[in-house]
Amino acid sequence: MGPIISIVIPCYNSESTLESTLQSVLNQEFKYWEAIIVNDGSPDNLELIALKYQERDSRFIYHKKENGGLGSARNYGIRLAKGEYILPLDSDNQIEKDFTLEALSIFKKDSSIGVVHGDAEYFGEKTGVWKVNKFNLEKILVTNYIDACAIYKRTLWEQVGGYDEKMPYQGLEDWDFWISLGKLNVSFFHLNKITFRYYVSSSSMILSYTQEMRMKNKDYIVKKHCRLFYNQYVKVVSSSDKIKENFMHKLKSKKVVIDLFSKTFFGFTCFSKEVDNF
Repeated sequence: MGPIISIVIPCYNSESTLESTLQSVLNQEFKYWEAIIVNDGSPDNLELIALKYQERDSRFIYHKKENGGLGSARNYGIRLAKGEYILPLDSDNQIEKDFTLEALSIFKKDSSIGVVHGDAEYFGEKTGVWKVNKFNLEKILVTNYIDACAIYKRTLWEQVGGYDEKMPYQGLEDWDFWISLGKLNVSFFHLNKITFRYYVSSSSMILSYTQEMRMKNKDYIVKKHCRLFYNQYVKVVSSSDKIKENFMHKLKSKKVVIDLFSKTFFGFTCFSKEVDNF
């Protein structure tokens, strides 16, 4: 049987972390995977580690390309992938041994699900749990709270044209990708457990971002998905207007005004519990 899931691992200056990342892949309980290691023109010696694992297990497949950035490296690896499902894995993170097995079980039970993701445990210069929670389109438009380390159907990558390689600065391709899937009404499933370990270092790419770099990327994403952002803005404003209208209507009642005063200053109401909604 060929690989069912393709784990795509872009690498750049990750000589010190790559081995533990690859070992976490090798430890997977699910066995029908391939791991495509993409050396994105890295100047260090990560190639030696990649070749060692390729020789150790033929499911590891090593490729080297000219530097093109994270989005470019992911797309390069996915184009070579043979699996029906894709798992992007950064070369300093580690997946839990049961992640792929549980995710594929969920896909099998419900074919309407397009993405399976979970929580993360920090390690390195930060400890604790990154509680992700369920996918919410309105929330993802504000900020990216789901890491790229999630398993999704390869056909979805094809539908949205892969990861955007034209951003002003690399590093927020996964945010743009999730928004693109949200526009397609893709169903996300959140595993309420830790599915991977997220490495935190002062030298991490995302921590090297300046405020100006962040704003340029955000501007790019908002312009790209302007209709979706506009529709959400209209929805929020309309909802706010309805809340204000309802509030003013309630204030016309003398009983509500008395109850609101009593609740605010004395902690009880005289007539009803209606003011609890204020």
